[in-house]
Amino acid sequence: MKIIFTLNGKKVETETTAQTTLLDLLRHNFKLVAAKEGCGKGECGACTVFLNNSPINSCLKLAATLNETDSVVTVEGLEDDKLMQKIRQGYTDEGAVQCGFCIPGMTMATHHLLSHNAKPTLSEIKTALAGNICRCTGYRKIEAAVKNAADRGE
Repeated sequence: MKIIFTLNGKKVETETTAQTTLLDLLRHNFKLVAAKEGCGKGECGACTVFLNNSPINSCLKLAATLNETDSVVTVEGLEDDKLMQKIRQGYTDEGAVQCGFCIPGMTMATHHLLSHNAKPTLSEIKTALAGNICRCTGYRKIEAAVKNAADRGE
C-alpha cells in the first residue's frame, strides 16, 4: 500500500505493508539508521522519533497508519537544529557516549524535554529519560549531559 507523510520536513511517498513498523520503514525505505531496534517492545527507547512533535517508540507504530497530516522527525532531521547542537555538545562534554547505541533515543528525549522546559531539575531530567535504557554509562553522565545542554541557554 502507498502512504504519504512528512519526513524531516519533506513530503514523502512510499510503499509499505500492513505489518511494517515505522522503524523498519525509516531504516529500509529511507536509509535513516539513527533510530535502532533494541527490544522491539517499546521498552528501551532506542527507536524514539517524533510523530507530530511527540516522542514515540517507532518499533510499535505501524507505518500503514501514517497519513498526509502526519509529520515524523528523526535524529537525522534535527542535524542543523540549534537545540540539538547544544545537546550533542553537552553529551560530548560530559563523556555521556560510550557504545552509542542508546544515544539517538536519549538525545530525542533530551530534545523533547529541553524544548518544553529550558531549565529542568534533576528529577525532571530523570523522568524525561525514564523510557530510555542505557547499558553502559549508569545514567549519571547522561543526566549531567542534559544539564550541560540546558545550561548553554538560548
